[in-house]
Amino acid sequence: MDKREYSPPSPRSTVRRLARRASYDPAVVNAILDEALVASVGFVEREQPFVIPMAFARQDERLILHAATSSRFHRVLASGAPLCVTVTLLDGLVLARSAMHHSVNYRSVVVLGRAEEVTRDDEKLAALARLLEHVLPGRSRASRPPNAIELKATRVFAVPLVAVSVKQRSGGPLDDPEDLALPYWAGVVPLAQRALGPIPDAAHPPVGVEPGGIDGYDRQALGKPWEDVR
Repeated sequence: MDKREYSPPSPRSTVRRLARRASYDPAVVNAILDEALVASVGFVEREQPFVIPMAFARQDERLILHAATSSRFHRVLASGAPLCVTVTLLDGLVLARSAMHHSVNYRSVVVLGRAEEVTRDDEKLAALARLLEHVLPGRSRASRPPNAIELKATRVFAVPLVAVSVKQRSGGPLDDPEDLALPYWAGVVPLAQRALGPIPDAAHPPVGVEPGGIDGYDRQALGKPWEDVR
């Protein structure tokens, strides 16, 4: 079993508020990253903070990001500017008797670092394939790969998973003892990402069969070790 830990965490990646909810275990980090679909990438350009939501994927011990060569974002990534990448999974609404004790159950990851560009075409193709596999396993082999023009128009970057922390909450409400007898319902409303039935392209009916894995599509099941696409 992997005994690595993002520890001792650096001062900047240490969770301080409610530190008991923190983890620096790579297995916990990887499970959250592999289940989530969207990451928010924060950076500062010319003293203006920006946060951009985007698709991402984990490839071994790094996060894969991509940007069009026509975008401002690719210049920020290529400059080596400090980044803060956050991922959050919402697991439930926590309804308490007291208004101030309402909360949510969640799992979140914060990654601090700088992007490193992936420049070799074979490595770029593998990283872009990983992005598709992150969305739906097997999809990179069931779609046309990027052509030379598309590959040239796309820059791929990797953020090493070094300064990383997890913060999470689970369980029920934490009401004050004097509020327990109040006539208000308290408990948890579980939340989960789930897929509805797939809708084929109406304008151009697909020739191929519906991809496997759509029925019963479960992001939580995907938050487990994945087979690398090489």
